[in-house]
Amino acid sequence: MHPETSDRYKALPPYPLAGIPETRRRLAAEGVDVIDLSAGDADLAPPPAAVKGLQDAVEDPAMSRYPFNLGLAAFRHEVAVWMKKRFGVDVDPEKEILPLIGSKDGIAHLPFGFLNPGDAALIPDPGYQPYKGGVWLAGGDPILVPLRPENDFLIPLEELAPDDVSRSKLLYLNYPNNPTTALAPREYLKEAVEFCHAHDLLLVYDNAYSEVAFDGYRPPSILEIEGGREVSLEFHSFSKTFNMTGWRMGWVAGDAALVGVLAKVKSFMDTGAFLGIQAACAAALRSWDEWVPSNIETFRRRRDAAVEGLEAEGFDVRVPKATMYLWVPVPTREASMDFCRRALEQEGVIVLPGSAMGKGGEGFFRMALTTSEERLRLAASRLGRLLP
Repeated sequence: MHPETSDRYKALPPYPLAGIPETRRRLAAEGVDVIDLSAGDADLAPPPAAVKGLQDAVEDPAMSRYPFNLGLAAFRHEVAVWMKKRFGVDVDPEKEILPLIGSKDGIAHLPFGFLNPGDAALIPDPGYQPYKGGVWLAGGDPILVPLRPENDFLIPLEELAPDDVSRSKLLYLNYPNNPTTALAPREYLKEAVEFCHAHDLLLVYDNAYSEVAFDGYRPPSILEIEGGREVSLEFHSFSKTFNMTGWRMGWVAGDAALVGVLAKVKSFMDTGAFLGIQAACAAALRSWDEWVPSNIETFRRRRDAAVEGLEAEGFDVRVPKATMYLWVPVPTREASMDFCRRALEQEGVIVLPGSAMGKGGEGFFRMALTTSEERLRLAASRLGRLLP
């Protein structure tokens, strides 16, 4: 006999990618050529500077000590230098930056520092599941706000119910957006900051895709926006920009008092990321100028190949200016889960049903640009065979 699980645990939805690795292995064992475009986990190498930085770091015994929240001073310094160079934002490396074990770590643990039972958080739907999961596990009430095409997949701030806003403490925004690939105009970000000031909300700004952008678009930082520093925490990740998903490294930046809340929570949850990985990530940031543009160009070519392939098969595809995804309307009269199940079982193509990231994602599927142009075109042709 085991103790009964908690009500909060029981209420958690299945994670969007749950079961996919097992299904992929099963089909591969059956001889199926599986094209897995479900997770945002590119098949590309990390920067050589990061690999060399880690190799050097592991030979230093000091790197094997407890990192604690402070982490590696050189890492914090490089983050501050990069934030200034990239966004024109000044951040104190000791007080306004906190190393994270991937941005997911900080995003999921943040609600523990701000929510009491009955407090709520405004969360985009569809959206990254740790927004909702972190709020729920912390005892809060996730208020899911549908992201609709007619609103350009932006949360319509002025249309939110006053009662929902009054009992909320957190507002989650993620632009460039996963999964919809939507962008937030600077004017919208200004309105969001003003909205948070007016309603005493903390703006949780997930900027994991700030560097995966195309066609001259440069995503901003929420800390650039006037008044943003006072009401926002911005989360960054090495996973997408640097092809370092498994390295589990990111950071949060913002007002020292707000950062300090998350730092205290984390002090009871973990002891920080391996110092050697922090050294490697500092090296990755130093290599940004010479390495990142070519990596993003690879994603741009993949985007174009996938879009062209899908359009040739009759899909209606919006060409994204950022992220490593396509957000594609399901062209058949079936639920997104059913379409994606057919794609997997009949064609060996794994794409993510929009409903897996929230009810607001129904009617779409997400394709990740995580394999070669040739394989993306092949996946598109296979998906085309599912159409009437």
